[in-house]
Amino acid sequence: MHRRTMVLGFAAIALLGGAAAGQAQVSVNIGINLPAPPSLVIIPSTPVAYAPAAPANNDVWYLGPTHHGPWAVVAPAFVPVPILRLPVRYYRVPPPHWKHVRRDAPPPWGPGWGHEWEKANKEYEKEWKKAEKEEEKEWKRAQKEEEKEWKEERKAMKKAGKK
Repeated sequence: MHRRTMVLGFAAIALLGGAAAGQAQVSVNIGINLPAPPSLVIIPSTPVAYAPAAPANNDVWYLGPTHHGPWAVVAPAFVPVPILRLPVRYYRVPPPHWKHVRRDAPPPWGPGWGHEWEKANKEYEKEWKKAEKEEEKEWKRAQKEEEKEWKEERKAMKKAGKK
């Protein structure tokens, strides 16, 4: 069975904390037993934090209000899109069928993944796309600046070599 890292549960805690309203009393041990809150690392350019040292879980996404749970299964349609966009490198044990996917690219999720979350968060999607465009512009600007500096250094070196 494929395994996914704890990115799942902890990012879902942060992004879906209020989504699991209800009074059902179900207790299931899913094998996520953390003695203390794990250290979280923010994934650059995302609203997602993950616990790189936490154990991975099985081929299911879970949501819990704390590191102790209680844990609830999150249907694929409700997994937050920012989590689905995380590059493969953030998965401790990527499924074998992701071997062809670049480590810096998001996995190839099917059409049913995240669509309900997207529907409920259209404004977020607009902001995400805007931020992506701004980040790309900034990257291109920095690249041009770097190239300009490199050319100036090269020109200065040539000039110094002629003297």
